[in-house]
Amino acid sequence: MDVVLNFCDNLFYDDLYKAAGQYVPAVDVPRDNIYRIYASMYVITCLGGCAIYLAFATVAYLFLWNADYGKHKFFLKNQVKREIKYALWSIPQMAIPTTPIFVGEVFGYSQLHENFDGWFSFARDIVTFMLFTDMMIYWVHRYLHHPWFYHFHKPHHQWKVCSPFSSHAFHPVDGFMQGLPYHVYVYLFPMNKFLYLFMFLFVNMWTVSIHDGAYVIGGGVISTAAHHNDHHLYFNYNHGQYFTLWDRIGGTYMNPTVYEKGNYVLADARKEKSS
Repeated sequence: MDVVLNFCDNLFYDDLYKAAGQYVPAVDVPRDNIYRIYASMYVITCLGGCAIYLAFATVAYLFLWNADYGKHKFFLKNQVKREIKYALWSIPQMAIPTTPIFVGEVFGYSQLHENFDGWFSFARDIVTFMLFTDMMIYWVHRYLHHPWFYHFHKPHHQWKVCSPFSSHAFHPVDGFMQGLPYHVYVYLFPMNKFLYLFMFLFVNMWTVSIHDGAYVIGGGVISTAAHHNDHHLYFNYNHGQYFTLWDRIGGTYMNPTVYEKGNYVLADARKEKSS
């Protein structure tokens, strides 16, 4: 995240801290000041998280999501507004424990680097990143369904029929815990920092995609919107983020019902609409 911080320092932070220092001299501190780094990274994490969420979810909402889902009996009144409100309330709180992790990356405690070792190494790191984080997220997600921890995950399951804006509408503890594996990976394994930024965007886009109700990708290997639809409807199945591997190993795999019945959720919604 030092790349992002340096970019923001050059773009506006240097001028902002200098201008603020005219009124509060203690604020005009150098870039390497720990308090400035923490404050700057928190704002980047908070505003960046909200912007990425709103951008990807809005695109999916406008071009992929079928508005007829909104007529389903399980689709709550004013649900989209409630999802957005909940996510924008939660993301700044998720940013509080996430910021020290990013600060650690800025100070070089992670395994992030700027070396380019060829496209094969990029492809390898993408695969290992996805496999490792998918495994960790599966177990985090599964244990969030345990009665001891479910009160953190329950708010996300109020969205039984999802919109793209459901994607980040988590309790802050839930959202942080499911995001933690992405940070753990780069503290354990080397990864190009620009590739990491790309994967950070990809992760957010994927999270939106599995809530958009657009069953574009089929198959039994990749965990798609169809799999995640059944997770929201039937609760104890399909906890995986990218793949179905750990659901199969853990005995929680459910073949998507829309593969067998067609898009009955949308059909039911249209019946509600016409009645």
